[in-house]
Amino acid sequence: MNAAPAENTATAESTPSAVNTPSAEPPVCSAKGCRTAAVWVLAWNNPKLHTPERRKTWLACDEHREHLAAFLGMRGFLKDVVPLAEWERAAATESGRPASATDR
Repeated sequence: MNAAPAENTATAESTPSAVNTPSAEPPVCSAKGCRTAAVWVLAWNNPKLHTPERRKTWLACDEHREHLAAFLGMRGFLKDVVPLAEWERAAATESGRPASATDR
C-alpha cells in the first residue's frame, strides 16, 4: 500500500464547502489508485504552510481511513476525521443551502 494519496486528492480551503461541491460523480477515496466511494473526511493542515484555521481535506473509504489518518497523524497534520455525510451537513448549515443527496 502506498503512503500518500494520489495527485488528484480532494482538497478544501478553510471550510468544508469544497467537499460538498455538487458533482456528477460521487466523491471517491483519496488513496492512490482507489476509486471506492468516500465515506470519511480527514481534515488536516501543515502548520509550516497553513494558518491554524485552514483545513485541507482528504477523502477516504472505510478501507483506507486508518492508513491515511496514520500518514497525516505521524506528521502532526491530522486535525479531525469526520463522516462525509456529517461534513456535508455542516457545510450546508454554514452556507444556508440544503444538504446533499449523500445525507438522505
